[in-house]
Amino acid sequence: MEVVNALGRRKAAVARVFVREGSGKIVINKREFENYFPSSILQYVVKQPLTTLDVLEKYDITINLDGGGYKGQSEAARLGIARALVKINPDDKSALRAEGFMTRDPRVVERKKPGQPGARKKFQFSKR
Repeated sequence: MEVVNALGRRKAAVARVFVREGSGKIVINKREFENYFPSSILQYVVKQPLTTLDVLEKYDITINLDGGGYKGQSEAARLGIARALVKINPDDKSALRAEGFMTRDPRVVERKKPGQPGARKKFQFSKR
């Protein structure tokens, strides 16, 4: 099997995911998966599509992550992995869709507007 690649995004994070057959090793930015995401919750988030399809030990995954924080990066990686697994086996799409792993989360930070301190916050109004 050749390498299958996919892209996942969340907030400002971008994950380029490369999946090949192997023993279940995950490498992120040339670092061990457990070192990159020391939090067990974030590790769980990244592995969710693999555990849903029960293919955790079947594929080696290499991920290039860029931008955002650790939460956005973990969810971007999850989307990328789910998309790559669907490229490998299109029959898995319905199972991943039911869990919500195929949907790109569109929520991003709203931009700051001119003449006010933040996106929605306004400076204090003074009548006189």
